[in-house]
Amino acid sequence: MSFPPSRTETPEEHTKRLAVVPRDPRSVHLIAVAGTGMGALACMLAASGRAVTGSDQAVYPPMSNQLERAGIRIMEGYRLENLSHRPDLVVVGNAMSRGNPEIEALLESGIPYVSMPEALRLYFFAGKHPVVVAGTHGKTTTTSLAASVLAHAGRDPSLLVGGIARDFDGGFRLGMGEAFVLEGDEYDTAFFDKEPKFLHYAPRTAILTSVEFDHADIYRDLDHVREAFRRFVATIPEAGLLAVCADDPEARAIAQGASCRVLPYGLSEGSALRGKVREIGPVLTRFEAEREGTPLGEFAIPLPGAHNVRNALGVLAACLELGLGVNEIRAGLARFGGVARRQEVRGEAGGVLVIDDFAHHPTAIRETVAAIRARYPARRLWALFEPRSNTSRRNVHQKEYVDALEGADVTIIAGVENPGKIPDAERLSPDRIAADLRDRGRDAHYIGQVEEIVAYASENARKGDVLLVMSNGGFGGIHQKLLAALGYW
Repeated sequence: MSFPPSRTETPEEHTKRLAVVPRDPRSVHLIAVAGTGMGALACMLAASGRAVTGSDQAVYPPMSNQLERAGIRIMEGYRLENLSHRPDLVVVGNAMSRGNPEIEALLESGIPYVSMPEALRLYFFAGKHPVVVAGTHGKTTTTSLAASVLAHAGRDPSLLVGGIARDFDGGFRLGMGEAFVLEGDEYDTAFFDKEPKFLHYAPRTAILTSVEFDHADIYRDLDHVREAFRRFVATIPEAGLLAVCADDPEARAIAQGASCRVLPYGLSEGSALRGKVREIGPVLTRFEAEREGTPLGEFAIPLPGAHNVRNALGVLAACLELGLGVNEIRAGLARFGGVARRQEVRGEAGGVLVIDDFAHHPTAIRETVAAIRARYPARRLWALFEPRSNTSRRNVHQKEYVDALEGADVTIIAGVENPGKIPDAERLSPDRIAADLRDRGRDAHYIGQVEEIVAYASENARKGDVLLVMSNGGFGGIHQKLLAALGYW
């Protein structure tokens, strides 16, 4: 049986669908609840006093733990029976498409439904000042950092972020303060709304970290990505502020079309809010900042890498706009607890350190490798990379991955996740990346299976080595398997 393709509904369809959406639903069901953003929204709905259920194909830590703590009942798999309790409202995740049995049951049931961004605006944005962080890289860290600084300053912000913010032990926070800080995702919204999520968030203050080609399953090319970000910038009102990373030429160019005030930040000359890195150490990164030539003093963040200095500068710009003093921001930056799976130390065994990171785009990989190199300059650095995201499984960045991984002493590239879903002509070649790295004199290997990677690394790593594991997924539980093979347990 064939089903209509996913598409953006017409204005008439949109109006008709929202007309029956309840203003204050007491029971809410989320389809695809285990995604980071959807899981955080589910917890917010539960914390606001609603009965919440959810369904997903696979639920695993840390999201499973977060949902369990919130008292949310999870139904494994997508089935029409999941809606038998007739919730007041269903929130549909963007991973869902026509033909899914639960989606088809929803459409036949007459139960009102909304997308994740619509649920946020309908039930959580009233009276708030949305602070939206957008960009190809750094969104999760920058969003979490901004909320942390505001919280430490006593501003009691709300937060929604696609990750686990350590300071809040999760991906959400419901505060009484005016600021609502959220991660502005450029991915599409739902099967009935193919527009980017961040077009729904109505930012009054925005941070734009970077613009590159990503999400190859959604965007045709870089021009298509540029257009999405131009539209995002156009949603900022004239009285609002766009803090843009001046070190990123694409982001800087897009900011030129803004009708609001624009504050360029970065490490390069011409940045109105400019930083200068003083030290990247194993615990803290120190930098100085000045605004329009006026010194603001020295700052410290418990994060490695120049890219995290840029993230901190974006937060500094936004928080100054929100009325925080420089000393308040300085104190908040220094106390940041970090984000799970962002340069997270998972353990050390036999003198070998295992670090987990979410990096999967070439730029993120390059910056992460450089940051860990600066953090542990005397230690041999391994880069273990799994091509798992929709973009990284494709060969659109074949050469860029070689450049990004060249900074590691040893590189292991795993097999492409679900290779059969990518046509041969479009699929990334991990073997060729390894060969190109060897041509540059690097120690590089393509090892397809996780168990074989664990065996090779545990046999060849030596005391003092750092194993940097990079993937936007679980990588077959490789972190625990490495530590076990190295004698951690």
